[in-house]
Amino acid sequence: MYHHEGEDVFILDSHVHLWDASEENIDHEGGEQFIQCFYDYHTAFTPEEHQWDLETYRKYGPEKMVRDLFRDGYVDMGIFQPTYLTDFYAEGFNTTDQNAELATEYPERFVLNGQFDPRDDAGLEKLERLKDDYGIRGVKLYTAEWRGDSKGWRLDSPEAFEYLEKCAELGITNIHPHKGPTIRPLNRDAFDVADVDDAATSFPELNFIVEHVGLPRLDDFCFIAAQEPNVYGGLAVAAPFAQNRPRKFGEIMGELLFWLGEDKLLFGSDYALWEPDWLVPTVMNAELTPEQREEYGVSLTTDIKKKIMGENAARLYDIDIEEKTQTLRDDAISQQFDLGETETAAD
Repeated sequence: MYHHEGEDVFILDSHVHLWDASEENIDHEGGEQFIQCFYDYHTAFTPEEHQWDLETYRKYGPEKMVRDLFRDGYVDMGIFQPTYLTDFYAEGFNTTDQNAELATEYPERFVLNGQFDPRDDAGLEKLERLKDDYGIRGVKLYTAEWRGDSKGWRLDSPEAFEYLEKCAELGITNIHPHKGPTIRPLNRDAFDVADVDDAATSFPELNFIVEHVGLPRLDDFCFIAAQEPNVYGGLAVAAPFAQNRPRKFGEIMGELLFWLGEDKLLFGSDYALWEPDWLVPTVMNAELTPEQREEYGVSLTTDIKKKIMGENAARLYDIDIEEKTQTLRDDAISQQFDLGETETAAD
């Protein structure tokens, strides 16, 4: 467990991937454009000494992922957020079934989420299968994913509402729509956060964790989330700003804390876009400027950071942190890497 200013901090990374963008798996020119764009984001924010070469980045594999998250990255648990992209990648970019192999090997360490796409044939049955096979509690939604001639779909469409009704029926309560920066060759407008509004209003029994907090449409997201009690913000993509754009990070966090409050924000590394070994300490040591603290009336205290780094996600996924901490002290990962009871990092 991470240690900061005399406090233990449970790190529940709410946004991790195990992807395959190897050249053998690319089935469409969009697949190469997609991974190249991902790599541009990686190098833009990652400290030079932590940057990967492109070939490693394409397909890093489960062993490296486990080491990067749990041995080196201070992460206690991670939530798999699948991104299928089956029009671009022959076997998919990272699917629930693929992620399940690692989640099944380390069930105490991973939460496995599913996916739906209202354009899928027999999609409702596929969603039921994911629930039956894996007991999923959440779904990751990629509204800008291409499917044949279609270049995206809307969360507030009648077709999508059928799937949200099915999620409510099945007890899949955590809905994670990707609403952030565009990725080549996908369309920016298909990531627009506006369709979250009606969906959240229409399904108050579901939690909508908006990944990437709508960036670059932060204001739109904040105004939606401020009026919808079941809308949360996932900080993947926002978090790396703390490294080389600390003032911008303070602005983003100030707006989020002002409008949403400290109980509705979830840390995510977006692994393997970025690694938690440098990102976790960077975020934990981040602070707003004096001017920002005065303007927004908030400060990034240790208690607030503890909520953001794990407690809020644990609440949404019914994880008892105290109980889980005891379990993890002697699980397969702790034994494999000879982890002590508390992992520390320089504050």
